Amino acid sequence: MAESRLMTIEGVEELRAELHRLETEERAKVVEQIKTAREWGDLKENSEYHAAKDAQSRLETRILRLRETLLHAEVVVAGAGTDGTARFGATVTFEDEQGGQSQSVRLVASHEADPAAGALSVESPIGSALNGSGVGQVVEVSTPKGVRRLRVTAVS
Repeated sequence: MAESRLMTIEGVEELRAELHRLETEERAKVVEQIKTAREWGDLKENSEYHAAKDAQSRLETRILRLRETLLHAEVVVAGAGTDGTARFGATVTFEDEQGGQSQSVRLVASHEADPAAGALSVESPIGSALNGSGVGQVVEVSTPKGVRRLRVTAVS
């Protein structure tokens, strides 16, 4: 039995949009590439044909993986826990005690993570440390540059 995957509603919508694009636009492009390559002659030595078939195989594999992920997706309502602690989908603001820099991140699943956009995986070292923390709490995170102490200033 496949394991359920925690996801935000935004993550599910992104995957649905990608699946739709792959099943419509990308499939049509690959079919056209195969058709064109077939017209170029002997298929045994036709590198364009083999490249197009490889692209088709990768596309179909991605489509199957997206369908499987969506089939087992468990949408979690974003936000803080009822006790005000950071949970999956919550936005956590914290201050680095050493540098004094403040940062806000949203705790998401690993496949939704985009640190540059402020979406941090709950499986990452910082995301894992922040998950379950509350306002005023200091969490310690081991990084290649040493231990960072992060003070949680807001959870929403």
